[in-house]
This record gives sequence, C-alpha cells and structure tokens, in this order.
Amino acid sequence: MQSASEVGYVGLVAARSNPQRRSGCPVSVSLELLGDRWSLLIVRDMMVRGYRKFREFQRAASALRPTFFGSVRKLESAGIVLKEPADKDGRSLYYRLTEKGIALAPVLLDLLIWGARHQERGAHCGLSTQMEENREAVLAEAYRRWETRDATPLIPPFTSPIQSLKAKRTTKAESPRKEN
Repeated sequence: MQSASEVGYVGLVAARSNPQRRSGCPVSVSLELLGDRWSLLIVRDMMVRGYRKFREFQRAASALRPTFFGSVRKLESAGIVLKEPADKDGRSLYYRLTEKGIALAPVLLDLLIWGARHQERGAHCGLSTQMEENREAVLAEAYRRWETRDATPLIPPFTSPIQSLKAKRTTKAESPRKEN
C-alpha cells in the first residue's frame, strides 16, 4: 500500500504551526480538520459521486444547510475545497476539490476498503474487493475525473441501513398477500 506522500502528493499538515492544536502529530492535525461528521463525506461525495452543487449534497445525505456550509467553509479555509461560479449562469456555485483535496483520494479509498472489510455496511463486498485489487487504476481514474472536471460518479451510492429498512418495508407493503 502506498501513502499519499509516496505517490508525490502534498501532505495535509500545514507548514506554519497553530498554537491551538492539541499536538503536532500529523494524525491529530488531520483529524482536527477532517474528523467531524461531515467533512470527509463532503470530500467523498465530490470525489467519487461527482457532486458539485449544494442540492446534490442535500438530496444524498439530508445535509442541513448550516452544518454543510460550516463544513465547506472549514474545508475551503484549509485549501481542500473551493467555490467557483457555474459555467451556465454565473449565479450558481459549484464546489470543487483543490489539488490538496484530491490528494485525499488514497486515504478515502483505504477508508472505503477498511470499512467494507471490517464494518457492517451498505457497500457491495464485490465492489470494494475489486477496488482493493485495482487500487492504482481506481486512484488514476479519480485523478483523471478531477483533472477533466468529469462529474460522472466513480462508484454507485451506498445504501444506508435506514434506506435498506425503508426499501424492505415498502417491498413488504407492496407485495400481494397469499390467501389461505
């Protein structure tokens, strides 16, 4: 397995020190920036689902406006995300990963693989196994999509346990009952 620094991508640790940090440990510093509930999910959705507009994030995760914008502002001030005007009208905004943001691709892929292997989830085992076996190709495709601004999803959405339960209830309610 290669780390982000081994493949030549900029690390997450800022060059200047911050006196408010708990420690100078790179893991601690990274978690202070990315360890809240939404930040990595926003980065994931931009990277692998191609989301660029607030509406897309809101539909997918029922993101609350203040929470979403607070996380995006934090990611923006850290140089991970930037806002740019939409091509069509210039009034709408698109969110985009920066070079520093796309450098999180190996980290997110490893988290996805770890979660698929060790946690109960909605991810398809076969998909995560394929991604693990073809790690370099998956990363290359993520970087290609970022460079070309291709918003096509890299992987399909995962169903949450809540979505799975709702689907089962709907299927049971719609299925005809057998009469004795």
